Amino acid sequence: RMAAQTAKQVIMQKLREAERDVIYNDFKDREGELMNVTVQRREGRIVLIDLGRATGILLPEDQVETERYCPGTRIKAVLREVAMTNRGPEIRLSRTSSSLVSGLFAQDIPEILNGIVEIKNIAREAGSRTKVAVTTADDAIDPIGSCIGQRGTRIQTIIRELGGEKVDVIHWSEDISDYIAKSLSPA
Repeated sequence: RMAAQTAKQVIMQKLREAERDVIYNDFKDREGELMNVTVQRREGRIVLIDLGRATGILLPEDQVETERYCPGTRIKAVLREVAMTNRGPEIRLSRTSSSLVSGLFAQDIPEILNGIVEIKNIAREAGSRTKVAVTTADDAIDPIGSCIGQRGTRIQTIIRELGGEKVDVIHWSEDISDYIAKSLSPA
């Protein structure tokens, strides 16, 4: 009976380790990806995120101060990194990363997804303002207009997802003084 119990424990331990490895490898390949996730619960200042068969975490430095993460809420977050700890894989997500903005732009603007319009730089102060510098090689396309959309429809969906954060789309320029002047707009 003791031998059977020991064998059962060893098998269960090996299964848990194999499951951890599968989850780690699954999510390791997806680092930097924009994901639709559900808020599970809060534990102190850490927000636990439901990823289906795994649980991710949103650390305080990856949370936007103005946002409230209520259990059951669907949000978009970037898979920042996957680290293997003693207790299994730790999947860290982020809502403050500038790659969240680039992912939202690629998702909502087909010209960026197709590579016609290119995002050169993103400066983000999470919760208040984001500036996105765009350019294109095609002279027939207005990069700023394609990002904003007809009557601001495209940019409004991104602003809504970022919780009302101001998003400025500026034209990227090789000339530094011109680029700085455009980046300071609308000031």
